[in-house]
Amino acid sequence: MGLFSSNKGKKNTSTRARGDGPKIQSSAKKKSSTSKPKAGPAAVSPKAAAGKRPQSVRKSPAKGKTTGKATGSRKVSAKGGKGGKGTPPPRPPWYWRRSWWGWAMSLAFTLTLLMFVGLLYFAHDLPDISGLNQIERQPGITVKTADGIILGTYGHVYGDWIMYEDMPPSLVAAVMATEDRRFFDHFGIDVFGIARAMVVNVKAGGFVQGGSTITQQVAKNVFLTPERTIKRKIQEMLLAFWLENQFSKQEILEIYLNRVYLGSGTYGVDAAAERYFGKSARDMNVMESAIIAGLLKAPSRYAPTADLERSKQRAKQVLLNMVDAGVMKADAVDKALTQFDKPEAYREGNASGTRYFTDWIVDQLPQYLGNITADVEVITTLDAKMQTEAEDTLRAILEKEGKEKNASQAALLAMTPSGAIRAMVGGKDYYESQYNRATQAKRQAGSTFKLFVYLAALEAGITPNMLVEDAPIELEVNNKTWRPTNYANDYKGIITVKEAFKHSVNTVSVVLAQFVGMEKVVEVAKRLGINDVPNNPSTALGAVDSNVLELTGAYAHLANRGRGVEPYGILKISDKWGNELYKRSSSNVWVVLRKSTVEMMNNMLLSVVDGGTGGRANIGRPVAGKTGTSQDFRDAWFVGFTPQLVTGVWVGNDDNAAMKKVTGGNLPAMIWHDFMALAMKDKAPRDIPNQEIGQDEALPWQEGQMQGEAPAGVPAGMRGNASAAAAAPTVGGNAPVPASDVGDLLQQQLRHGAQQVQPRAAGAAPGAGGFWEKPDNKPYRREFWNKLFDGNPPAEVMEDSGTELPRQQPANDDEPLYPSERERSSGIRR
Repeated sequence: MGLFSSNKGKKNTSTRARGDGPKIQSSAKKKSSTSKPKAGPAAVSPKAAAGKRPQSVRKSPAKGKTTGKATGSRKVSAKGGKGGKGTPPPRPPWYWRRSWWGWAMSLAFTLTLLMFVGLLYFAHDLPDISGLNQIERQPGITVKTADGIILGTYGHVYGDWIMYEDMPPSLVAAVMATEDRRFFDHFGIDVFGIARAMVVNVKAGGFVQGGSTITQQVAKNVFLTPERTIKRKIQEMLLAFWLENQFSKQEILEIYLNRVYLGSGTYGVDAAAERYFGKSARDMNVMESAIIAGLLKAPSRYAPTADLERSKQRAKQVLLNMVDAGVMKADAVDKALTQFDKPEAYREGNASGTRYFTDWIVDQLPQYLGNITADVEVITTLDAKMQTEAEDTLRAILEKEGKEKNASQAALLAMTPSGAIRAMVGGKDYYESQYNRATQAKRQAGSTFKLFVYLAALEAGITPNMLVEDAPIELEVNNKTWRPTNYANDYKGIITVKEAFKHSVNTVSVVLAQFVGMEKVVEVAKRLGINDVPNNPSTALGAVDSNVLELTGAYAHLANRGRGVEPYGILKISDKWGNELYKRSSSNVWVVLRKSTVEMMNNMLLSVVDGGTGGRANIGRPVAGKTGTSQDFRDAWFVGFTPQLVTGVWVGNDDNAAMKKVTGGNLPAMIWHDFMALAMKDKAPRDIPNQEIGQDEALPWQEGQMQGEAPAGVPAGMRGNASAAAAAPTVGGNAPVPASDVGDLLQQQLRHGAQQVQPRAAGAAPGAGGFWEKPDNKPYRREFWNKLFDGNPPAEVMEDSGTELPRQQPANDDEPLYPSERERSSGIRR
């Protein structure tokens, strides 16, 4: 029997009228009614039901009615039995009935369009590709010692451009094994490398490995900024595609290794090889190549100048990478590790104090060269060995004794008698504080300033063996009574001038300053390089702000036998090709102190170390020096010298806090002792010229007097004539000191045996045994120090003995003297 019944006279129940809903095989399954159908309009014939596929039913516009559209034009009434409740849904629009491949094509088109628009957006502001041949950078400055040791680099230092074929094969292999093993296989972007980096980073729980290729790094280093943004990363990829299209792999690697930053201000492998190994990159061995390749990950961290052992460990990892990449045998690693020995041209970076000196040098360069636009090399006076000894000594004493006495900072400066700086330490740790306490910190000088008081007194005719009374004194200053006291509030009574200096007696210093006049003291200090000296009575006790550089330079005049000294650190400046831009002249010599004054002052300075306040500075050879301590123990000094080296030391706190009874005779003298003992270890002891009574003490320095010129009214034959020098003069009785700035309150006695010599009368001719009177109480209008530099020094400078002083180095001192400002300016080639 077929699917449908065809008995005549029976009603067809296989197909329902429209009202009951047709029974249709369709994708939308509807629930059929099981109730008995009701009588209705004529039913569809079995033939039509069997041969024609019923169409879907749609709702008519009339409420409650449906129409069924069968094949042909026949309409079926929606009225019928209760079985028509499951009405099929309307067909979706055509655009919802597309095949799956249509959807895929649409999605691909949309994504392509969006990518194209995105590329246009990111590419519209790509940098100019001509920048590949342009290098915009700061001029590179390399600071060296005279024997070639690199002390520091500033700016951007580039070496020679090394062609790919000239690079050591070990360098190329080390870089590729560590940075980009698939460099010769990818097209600028390494998809596998990116996926591998993602897996490693996920496992590590952070960023530990990148996926950038060498080509991408070239794009970043040459064209882009170091910012990390999606835009910059996409631009980096676009530029990598362009580089791969324009250059060969060898050319890309050549660009990379000549432009990449490798620490210590160096760019490119040649500059790095010169900085770290003292050689060209062409000559590097396997271990040195591994060190350079290891710097690519973190130049500042793995630089040999930052941490030598860490740098070696990183290089070892690079060697193991080479073994893993198959470009090196495993048994060659240990041999390679022995190939790196610290060369002579290498300065170990743990001595951070060197930067105090190199910063000071670089700050001076514009005075010599103007605006620096090209790479320069500066040869300096620094002694690397002596510098390390100074840093280690200062740090060791501050770490131990300094902590106990609340002394947190110190500074040290050492120079030759002619002013060439051999060591400069501006503080305990450069990386903690770049403030240079040797050149920038103005601190109270304390009793180290008494040097200028006694020099002024010697020039006025006082001698070390004269007697003076150490007793309480009073002075009227600004309508107030000032009572200067000694350190221990004790008084020694009648003592010699030398004993007063030896034990740093305050009252005698004030007496001498009032005797010669504070104007004279200020003039002497300025003549020896101390600026901004106040004309106050308390200045005689060191109420003057100065720095280590100034004070050490001033004391150097004594070690230099009275010849002029200006501290300096630059010997020569040249460009990267060796062309000389500046060279220090050694032809200018001038005199600021007479021979007899220097020798008498040296006699007193020697006594300070030999039984005086500076006893801790005794190193078993002749040493001249002076201690200094400011009020409330806020500053402590010791400045002293041997015939070969002058060194100044300051100890204190940056916040000016008081120390625990730190005087110039303890911590500063201890630092000075330990450093000088090392610095003088290989030098033979030499005597310091000195005398207690100068043979020409009756020839005081006159304002306006030229070097080697006798004062007016003094016969030339008397100059330097021992027989013409009378007994050392004194001021007798209780007569007021002439020309005192504080009236008649000062009544100190100066005695020399039983003989008393009164000051000469105003207008009287100077003669043997007479004091020189301060010239009419008028202020000194011309500063001697400035006069020396502003004018041309005489062709021949005469000493007091009348003999010619040749324009050459002092005996046993191989350092040139400082040129005048005019000579220095004209000697610079720009």
